[in-house]
Amino acid sequence: MSLHFTAELAYIGPGAGFAFLGSFLTLLGGLLLGLISVFLWPFRMAMRAVKGQQGYKHAKVQKLIFLGLDGLDPGLAERYMAEGKLPNLSRLREQGGFHRLRTTFPALSPVAWSTFATGVNPARHNMFDFLNRNLRSYMPELSSTRVRDPERVLKVGKYRIPLSRPIVEMRRKSRTFWQILGEHQIASTVLRVPITFPPEKFNGRMLSAMCTPDLLGTQGTFALYTTRNSSGEMESGNRYPLAQTDGVHRGEIEGPANHMEEGAGAMKIPFTVKLRGKGLATLRIGEERIELVEGEYTEWVTLTFKASFGITVTGIARFLLTETEPELSLYSTPININPEDPALPISHPTYYATYLAKLLGVYATLGMAEDTWALNEHAIDCEAFLKQAYLIYEEREAMFLSALDRTRRGVVACVFDTTDRVQHMFFAQKDRGGPFGGVIEDLYIRADKLVGKALQYVDEETALFVISDHGFASFERGADLNSWLLQHGYLTLKPGTTGASSFLKDIDWEHTRAYTFGLAGVYINVEGREAQGIVKPGAEASALKREIAAKLSGLRDDARDRVAIRQAWPSESLYTGPYLDAAPDLIIGFADGYRASWDAAVGKVSGAVFTDNLKAWSGDHCIDPHLVPGVIFCNRKILAEDPGIEDMAPTALDLFGVQPPPYMEGRSVLKPGKQTVEREVAA
Repeated sequence: MSLHFTAELAYIGPGAGFAFLGSFLTLLGGLLLGLISVFLWPFRMAMRAVKGQQGYKHAKVQKLIFLGLDGLDPGLAERYMAEGKLPNLSRLREQGGFHRLRTTFPALSPVAWSTFATGVNPARHNMFDFLNRNLRSYMPELSSTRVRDPERVLKVGKYRIPLSRPIVEMRRKSRTFWQILGEHQIASTVLRVPITFPPEKFNGRMLSAMCTPDLLGTQGTFALYTTRNSSGEMESGNRYPLAQTDGVHRGEIEGPANHMEEGAGAMKIPFTVKLRGKGLATLRIGEERIELVEGEYTEWVTLTFKASFGITVTGIARFLLTETEPELSLYSTPININPEDPALPISHPTYYATYLAKLLGVYATLGMAEDTWALNEHAIDCEAFLKQAYLIYEEREAMFLSALDRTRRGVVACVFDTTDRVQHMFFAQKDRGGPFGGVIEDLYIRADKLVGKALQYVDEETALFVISDHGFASFERGADLNSWLLQHGYLTLKPGTTGASSFLKDIDWEHTRAYTFGLAGVYINVEGREAQGIVKPGAEASALKREIAAKLSGLRDDARDRVAIRQAWPSESLYTGPYLDAAPDLIIGFADGYRASWDAAVGKVSGAVFTDNLKAWSGDHCIDPHLVPGVIFCNRKILAEDPGIEDMAPTALDLFGVQPPPYMEGRSVLKPGKQTVEREVAA
């Protein structure tokens, strides 16, 4: 998982604050459905028992566990196993098997986990990057989700009363293996598998993950409240002043916009911070008093935002006192959707998120909950980031183990993001010594202990897979391919612009044939497809793709005397399917040490083609997929010669005796033979 968005680009809809009507409708609907459910419960249980027996009639296992460790790298796993530091993964390797797992083109989490779930290539599930381009406006937009205002709104003076629910659209296509299993009366518990927002209806339980927004409707906007006179914008956070009066510092927590009242702006909650000594303070929010200790996170704090007519919406946040002298600074995580009172659908059934919160305690709901950008922008330090990451890890572990406790048969699938996030932020410090030189080794040891806990739930009728969607590599230099396209005459800037504006705003589309944004590749400005396209579709577009691919393949960074791009592939050489036209026209396979630059990812044209990456984010995987395979461990013999992540869905179906549908491109890794997807792509 690689791209964290600026506040504007992260915005996916009107924010969770628009869902005020949901509080009333959910309460009323919940009461009615509850009464009906109680009445029908004995009949449903009897039917489920009968159908359940039929569903497992041809099953080879009673239980299947998928433990996803996002970004776990096979090279590092092999190294630490050889050093005797990963005994549980070593045990799995000896019991069943361990292989490198082919990832997707590109090697990005939303793409790879979508292939994991559906068993098809990206042109059949429609996920190619974190971002899509809007073909009319050229503005980037989230690839997985679209959230829109309610269609019916009653306007009474300045008030706007929604009469229908907001529209929350899942843009990933194809069917998941848990949907298919559910139709055969085999239930699944799916916890935090990426690209599951909004949650789909199926026979089972689901808690959404990547692309679940915060309460503001963004992909994660932190806040820093400070007495420092700081200038400069923050890319994925907001800086707010703290005013001191009578020895008390005062500020306001900015929540979602009040869509109930025209022109009302964002709802706000006042708070105070009073110092109690060095490193100690008291935070007051409404009637709640929270004791702060510098460097220690608070528990989750419920924030209640009040709109018109007494309607409220709640979110949750953790606070961290980062300094008390000579200045005072207070960090707040992004305001997560409150799982005890969700303003947007984050689980299936809808009450499942609340059930987990009541059972295990309140937890992070944001899709990318570990605040990597706060560390990039120095709002928190390395130690604070690690504490936050492992707090979230502990929440996820409690959910996972609870699901295993309660699952006698069926599927439990849970993905842990910590392995990805920590490697992103500490890869450059690996093996360097110093206070954080051993962070990644410790991360792998913790992951191995989790595998050991999962093994306690494994018997002869259980299959356990430990998998990752990709591996990891260093990120030392960024490549701005918009600058390269400009230098080679494929892209033109508007007169009087510098290219410094985000979101492709400075590009002259009437004279531009190719452009890039996001992390996956390059797009051709095709006539009849893009609103201002100038390249004729068919032979002309194909010839241009081949021309650019040939020039980019083997592209060198002269300043480092290194190859920066190993290969560029026209998308039709990688994919087949109905959504091929939504793919980048060229997929870029960067060499180890390189990646799309931060500027290029948000549609800028920065000037230099290659620049040093100076952010804490020092590891990545959106490079040539041959360099960053994932891992697959299993307690059963892996017979596939070249397993790929597209093989996981058909493997799950096969284990329960369900024939995979013909459109699935993978095959069970527990059967001998070569796998079938994209083998012809040269390494």
